[in-house]
Amino acid sequence: MATIITLTTDFGTADGFVGAMKGVILSLAPQATVVDLTHDIPPHDVRAGTFALETAVPYFPPDCIHVVVVDPGVGSERAALLVATDRGRFLAPDNGVLTSVVDDDENATVYTLDRPEFWRPQVSATFHGRDVFAPVAAHLARGARPDTLGALRSGMVRLPWPQPLPCGDEIRGEVIHIDRFGNLITNLRLDDLGPEPERAHFRVRDTTITGITPHYAAGDGIMVLVNSSGRIEVALPSASAARTLQLGIGAEIRVTPT
Repeated sequence: MATIITLTTDFGTADGFVGAMKGVILSLAPQATVVDLTHDIPPHDVRAGTFALETAVPYFPPDCIHVVVVDPGVGSERAALLVATDRGRFLAPDNGVLTSVVDDDENATVYTLDRPEFWRPQVSATFHGRDVFAPVAAHLARGARPDTLGALRSGMVRLPWPQPLPCGDEIRGEVIHIDRFGNLITNLRLDDLGPEPERAHFRVRDTTITGITPHYAAGDGIMVLVNSSGRIEVALPSASAARTLQLGIGAEIRVTPT
């Protein structure tokens, strides 16, 4: 069966960058199945990159290869990584983009990609996606062992991923992502809201929302619901909650459980 290789980048699709990566992969591993996870990560936004992985990677088979190129430090001293886990193999710059998909306590083995014989012969300082990550992904798809592609290392960079904070009678969370519909996705989950989450009170700036709405069509104003990834989000049917409330990433949401 063909190996699946996913691609996640901030390249967009207006230029030929994604096509070049696919060309390198398929030239070396024509049997591979290449899947575009997304190429619409905002430029250089490592945090948005790791959020995209969180929402998609769990739904792929555990033997997939995930190539992640959100790489503002390309050409610098930052390492290029191969991380082998029970949920897949990940190729990415060492900048924290894998924070959401490789847990601290997970059975993960991390390698530095330091074997140029597995790269393209000419490596551009500005396009490691094409010249380093893509060919290494192809070699993995052809059966290369991870330990032949790089040297073992002890760890990797992690983002300071925000956690909900108890504060007196409140729980304080924050917005960690705004999707294309303007929904405010938070770092809160249902378990953070106490024994009766359906009765919790949510305060976002000057707006107070009581309870959790079961789905978008069940409300007609600013609402709180549990999204498809299990996170608490603030939404507005057929409109942008972010624009309406004038809130962005990092905005605080206060929860009073009852």
